[in-house]
Amino acid sequence: MPSPSPVALGQGERLQVVATTSIVADVVRNVGGERIDLTTLIPLGTDPHTFQPTPQDAAAVADAHVVFANGAGLEAFLAGLLQSAGAGVAVVPVSYGIELRRFEGGVPGTGAASRGGAAVGRAVGGGAAHEGEGEGGFDPHTWFDPNNVIVWTHNVERALSALDPGHAGVYEANAQAYSTSLQELDGWIRAQVAGVPEENRKLVTDHASFSYFAHQYGFEQVGTVFPGYSTLAQPAARDLAALEDAIREFGVKAVFVGNTVNPALAEQVAQDTGTRVVFLYTGSLSAPGGPAGDYLSFMRYDVGAVVEALRNS
Repeated sequence: MPSPSPVALGQGERLQVVATTSIVADVVRNVGGERIDLTTLIPLGTDPHTFQPTPQDAAAVADAHVVFANGAGLEAFLAGLLQSAGAGVAVVPVSYGIELRRFEGGVPGTGAASRGGAAVGRAVGGGAAHEGEGEGGFDPHTWFDPNNVIVWTHNVERALSALDPGHAGVYEANAQAYSTSLQELDGWIRAQVAGVPEENRKLVTDHASFSYFAHQYGFEQVGTVFPGYSTLAQPAARDLAALEDAIREFGVKAVFVGNTVNPALAEQVAQDTGTRVVFLYTGSLSAPGGPAGDYLSFMRYDVGAVVEALRNS
């Protein structure tokens, strides 16, 4: 990934850093530590697919040395925000280098030549701008596999070290420590999933946000309430009928709904099929000190909820 140019920092001055989502911000915070001043654009509990930035957000971006984005088409608002800010700030898509997954004929698969860049503004790392989500679109929810977040971590480290080379050793040490925690999380997830019978590893979610998790840990996404990888698309009646048929056919045990999504349609599907709705954290962390106040807790909460719902149901 190409690196941003070093910036001239005064005595005691810290890098001004913007992150798009609370999940991206948590990873950036773990790498940057006390060497950065960090602003998060999307408020807690807000669906990143529907977020609309404010003039205050444009001001934060204009003052930043770097913006860290998920990339892979998640932040549809970002190009317009950069234009409003009038900023030539470096934009680092943390998903750069991750092989993205997409729907091919309705089945999540791996997109050819699909890497997690985002061509927005002066994007560091380049890559295709995968703005089209849904059928044929790429899944931007790369964080549901902690192995991908290890990639994020090293992308953040390289960018911060390039901007502030005098503290590169600090960023490298922080990134290594956090990567170790992510490796431990991966091992914990595998141990938890081992308790779920293979025939129960069927996922129905509000939208197709779990393809990386399913691929890594041996689950199958058999349907979604909202078509594709975004909550913006509305399902037709025939789509919901087909989903309910699939739930009955595969013996699906639960419908998983993100905390940023209106659950009404999912609750109707669950009622029609005799399943139950289980709420997860998907596009946002919880408040600090809550059950998903950081990324590691976020994944532990979600995996625990999935395993509990599917293990003995």
